[in-house]
Amino acid sequence: MKAKIHPKVYDVEVTCACGATYPTRSTRKKINVEICSACHPFFTGKQKLIDTAGRVERFRRKYEKFQKKDK
Repeated sequence: MKAKIHPKVYDVEVTCACGATYPTRSTRKKINVEICSACHPFFTGKQKLIDTAGRVERFRRKYEKFQKKDK
């Protein structure tokens, strides 16, 4: 390997806006994030599906027609 071409790597803690911290290594000395796996709705199971203009209901009605046809 060539000398003096690699960046310096630091042991840092990633800090989320929710207060969670995670140890890691990076070329940056400090890392702040807005959202992490502890507070993201997808990972916490609190994600809500928003039905706009009845799309889900319309799909279910359409899918029922195909189910009746197959039987």
